This record gives sequence, C-alpha cells and structure tokens, in this order.
Amino acid sequence: MISPEDFVARQQIHNVLSVHSRGVDRADATLLGSAYHAHATVDYGFFKGDAATLVAILADAQKSAPPTTHRTSNCWIKVDGDKAVSESYVIAHVEDAETQRMVLGRYLDAHARIDGQWRMTHRHYVIEGNTNRPNTAARGDGSADLAHYVAQGGKTAADAGRALLSLYTAEIAACAKGTPAMTTTSDTALHDALARAEIHDLCMAYGRGVDRADEALLRSIFSEDSVVISGVINGSGAEFAEKICAFVQTQLDMCFHSVANEWVEVSGDNAVGEHYALAHMVLDGQDVMTGGRYLDRYVKRDGKWLIRNRTFVTDWNTSHKSSLQRDGFYEALDTWGRFGPTDPVYKHWASL
Repeated sequence: MISPEDFVARQQIHNVLSVHSRGVDRADATLLGSAYHAHATVDYGFFKGDAATLVAILADAQKSAPPTTHRTSNCWIKVDGDKAVSESYVIAHVEDAETQRMVLGRYLDAHARIDGQWRMTHRHYVIEGNTNRPNTAARGDGSADLAHYVAQGGKTAADAGRALLSLYTAEIAACAKGTPAMTTTSDTALHDALARAEIHDLCMAYGRGVDRADEALLRSIFSEDSVVISGVINGSGAEFAEKICAFVQTQLDMCFHSVANEWVEVSGDNAVGEHYALAHMVLDGQDVMTGGRYLDRYVKRDGKWLIRNRTFVTDWNTSHKSSLQRDGFYEALDTWGRFGPTDPVYKHWASL
C-alpha cells in the first residue's frame, strides 16, 4: 500500500522529471539545473561527470537548434524515506534541416529530499533505439487568421509557452491576494499532490474526448468561462467541444493523442501546467503527426478541478502518405478504435 507520504513524494518527483525535459527543450539552464541537487552526477555516454557541466552543455547546444521535445513517460518510482529511484521512458524528437529523428531511451535516476525539496542526485541515460527520416516539417509564418492561429514553440524567451505561463501565474497571484494559507506544510503538499492527480485525469479525459469525438466528455472538463486555442478551433471550451468533435468525425480517418511529461504547479484552488502532446491522425490520405505542448490554467470550482485556459503550442510535425493497414499483418487484430459510444472504452469504463 502506498502511504500518503510516498504519494506526495511520487507526485513531486514526477514534477522534477518533467522540469528536466522542459529545461532541455527550452534551452533554459536555470530551469534544467533546478532538477538536480548540488553535486549531482550524470552518465550520458558522451559525458560522464557533474550535472552542472551537463546542464551548461545541453542548454548551450539547444539554443540554436530547432524545437525539440523530450517526452518523459512510463515513470516508475520507488521511495524509501528521503531517497528514491526511478525508471522513466523518453522519446526525444530532434531535427536538423535534412533529418527528423526519434530517439528512444530510458532515464535511470536517483533522487533525494534535501531541505524539503526532491531533486535528482544522479541520472544514467540508456538508449534503446531510433528512427531517422527526411525532414517534412511545415511551420507557419504567423500570417494565419486569428481564428485559427496556433503558437509556435521556441527556445528561451522566444518560446510562446513562457509568456502564457507568466500570464497565468500573474493572474493566479492577483486572485490569491487575501486568501488564507494552508495550515501546515504537509497539508499543502498533500493538497497539491491530490490536485495534480485530479488534473492528470482532466488531461486523460481531453485525449479521450477528442479521439472518440465525445462532446459531452469534453464539455465536462472546461469551466464555463474557459478559452481554448488549438489552431483548428479557437474559442470557448463549449465551442471547442462541439466543433472539434464535428471536425474529427467528418475530416479524419483516425485520431490518437498521447500525453506525457505532465508538469503542474498548484496554488490553492488555481494551478498552471504544461503537458507534452503527440497527436497522430490520418487526414486527406496523409499520416500527420504533430508534437507540441498544452499550456494550461486550472481552477477548482465547487470542489471540482476544471480547465480554465488551454493553448496548444506546436513544436514539430511530420506528414507522409498514409501507410495505415487493416489487413495482412494487422488482420487478426479485430478490435479497432471508433468514434462515438461504440468504442470499447465506454463498455469497459461502465463495468466498474
């Protein structure tokens, strides 16, 4: 059985793992360094030594590179008092003018809680595999009409996500004036951990809602005053739910959203978050895959966490003639995802 203390520790370590990926992808040495304790060490193969040196190497190398995404998932964490170890999977998208690469690997990490803060004390990177394909990325020039505008990812201060998180944080701080603080540090830690768990469920509901074209589910996760900027649909949460489901059902042959690297900071009944998204769809005979991030603001109303703002920031994309097959190698796999209530997840969910 997981104790409340271990639950809180796991939530905080998850956030640290996400901070590391965010720091690399934004070429932000300060953010990246905050994932490590002083005197931490690393083994990345090309560099073995103190983490501070690796932080400088990665941040400097990333500044002039196209947007990257390091999607940390499959996090398995074992806590023992003020120490912990973890294994997590990472899919890194890295590109240059000619090639788009997917690098598959794992992080084997050691963590410690020092002065109340969980951070890494050692990281060992293990590579598993890779894919290397011609670069087909298409990036907008910012001239799209505002009704379908989507922000482009960048490095350091040029990243649109930084401005959004600053705005959301400032709004929360303004709303929090005069709000009483939690009774104890442990109360706050447990409150924040439970909030992150509920917000995780919101993000899972979003993925299912879009992929199954479930308008009712999508409507249920947004506040009444919500705003969603997705590029395909920009508008209120209710408008997004209605129009994205119509788009999915009429324009796509299939749709699949994977969410990872969930980072959430909680402040009472408000929170901000950044989540990495990988969306694959078949559109007009093309396999289109997009990598990006959801920049979110959350509110807790009537005891329920909801998405107040969601903005999608796109980092990269690929497009190839669709190779989707349903026969041959795949013929024996007879349960396929569907749009709407005939998808098997609804019967499965109702069984409990």
